[in-house]
Amino acid sequence: MKKNILVCGDSLELMRQIPSESVDMIFADPPYFMQLHKELVRPDATAVCAVTDEWDKFQDAETYDIFTKAWLEQAYRILKKTGTLWVIGTYHNIFRVGYHLQNAGFWILNDIIWRKTNPMPNFKGTRFTNAHETLIWCTKEPRTKYTFNYESMKAFNDDLQMRSDWFIPVCHGPERVKNKQGKTLHSTQKPEELLYRIILACTKPHDLILDPFVGSGTTAAVAKKLGRHYIGIDKEQTYIDFAKKRLQSIHKLDDTYVQPITKTLPPKISFGDLVAAQIIPVGTNLYDAKGQNKVVVCADGSLKQGSHYASIHQMAAKIKKSPTCNGWTFWHFKKGKNLFPIDILRRNGKIDTTKKRSTA
Repeated sequence: MKKNILVCGDSLELMRQIPSESVDMIFADPPYFMQLHKELVRPDATAVCAVTDEWDKFQDAETYDIFTKAWLEQAYRILKKTGTLWVIGTYHNIFRVGYHLQNAGFWILNDIIWRKTNPMPNFKGTRFTNAHETLIWCTKEPRTKYTFNYESMKAFNDDLQMRSDWFIPVCHGPERVKNKQGKTLHSTQKPEELLYRIILACTKPHDLILDPFVGSGTTAAVAKKLGRHYIGIDKEQTYIDFAKKRLQSIHKLDDTYVQPITKTLPPKISFGDLVAAQIIPVGTNLYDAKGQNKVVVCADGSLKQGSHYASIHQMAAKIKKSPTCNGWTFWHFKKGKNLFPIDILRRNGKIDTTKKRSTA
């Protein structure tokens, strides 16, 4: 199947045409199986735009389970071993989907709670206001190298770890796709901000994203904007037509603006390597960050303070009175009147780290 296309048809049949292990991420917003039996009405007697569409109706729970198992089986086949699957739902269906998802072999990484900042009230006052939806994020195997742009998500969240509860308003205003009569086109259109986070978190530029229930095209729209490839499937031609029109107004961002942050790990060399290479000569004085504690570098890479000898980590832990301490960041060398962490010396590229160290 080609990339960057929206296709009208049966999701299951079209998924069967996609090659195995060819997709980097799947975002699935399957039917909710709402089981509404009568029209919802506001206190002013106006009708609520609820999920009453034919595509959400199933004969019974067993029929819905058969449908769920079938598309999850295809999702598992299509997804790369390094890829991830996202499924969103409400209390009506997410527990059934989660059960079948695990039975299909998927490994759950997180459940994300999308907390709606502007949820629809419970007009009858008979239940709590339903103010959230649940997303399940998973891989095909427990131990696999999947994409998670942790540093990018931390930057997105003002240098704090991204939590599993996301405060995002429901889709509204100009973003809400309307039909020719000016009414809401799709009853469960997701906000672009939700897909923006997901795609930034779990994909790289030019990755391929599949949405087997693409609806109004939010996944495809955000994927195009962020420089990812997409395949969108939906059984409703009206949705596909409007989604294609929506995509025409989306402009792809330059690749330089959508690259995830990658944390550069220090080379795997020992403190002894620096001493042997005379980058830190024997007899050099090292200090803590405030210059209050001084040690001397020995020939074997240990540090000496008084009559006590220890590694850079053990000596740092002793001084901090802590079980452990990272000596690379604790100890500093003096250059002029300033102190600098010894960690920068192992990052300067002067030692060949490609040679395997002998253990003999």
